[in-house]
Amino acid sequence: MKARRTTHQTMQQKAAIFSGIALLVMTLAAFFAQGYVHSSLVVEGDAVTTLKNIQASQSLFRLEVLGWMIIVIADVVVAWGFYVFLKPFHRSYALLAGGLRLLYTAILAIAVAQLFTAARIGQQSVSGISSDTSALQAMSSLTAFEAIWSLGLIIFGLHLISVGLVTMNTKKIPKVISILVILAGISYSLIHFMYNFVPQMESFTGLLELILMAPMLIGELGFGIWLLVKGRKLTMDYY
Repeated sequence: MKARRTTHQTMQQKAAIFSGIALLVMTLAAFFAQGYVHSSLVVEGDAVTTLKNIQASQSLFRLEVLGWMIIVIADVVVAWGFYVFLKPFHRSYALLAGGLRLLYTAILAIAVAQLFTAARIGQQSVSGISSDTSALQAMSSLTAFEAIWSLGLIIFGLHLISVGLVTMNTKKIPKVISILVILAGISYSLIHFMYNFVPQMESFTGLLELILMAPMLIGELGFGIWLLVKGRKLTMDYY
């Protein structure tokens, strides 16, 4: 019995470490892929300029795609890690949290596939000059990536809410962490639900996203840091 408890404890501690590292890696990858490359190359409403940017910076755009692939892999690690870490506290909610994360990851992978299409179109001409049709096709793929990812973030928000509900009922995880995770989840789901299903309020949604940007970022990232610093030290006596 003691050996079994020790094995479970070791798995939980490993899950905390792997999840924490994966969250930090994907945060850095997202800052680079979305925050730097995507926002620099993609000009909203200007397909021709966007395609020329991609063609002029093909290596950089490939790095963006690589960054998203790293994020997808890290998300799978987090889905497993959260399930293993949270299972001793509440098996059903842990399974729900892990399942929602995997569902989100699958949607994200479908979205990232659109970037491969945009990259292929960008490689068709190395001169930086392309037809309007090619530009529109590339922009269509980029728009599809953003739209599919946005839908996935609704699921992602539900995942964070389920994680926060589990951690809220434990004694050793600070309540402020749990509250921030739940707030981040509500923010993601609300904002991207509005983007997708209430498009007439896009300006308001954009403002709301700016207001909630801090809790959206701090919630999961804060939990990841806590997992690395404190979560990996949990013992079975904490359940």
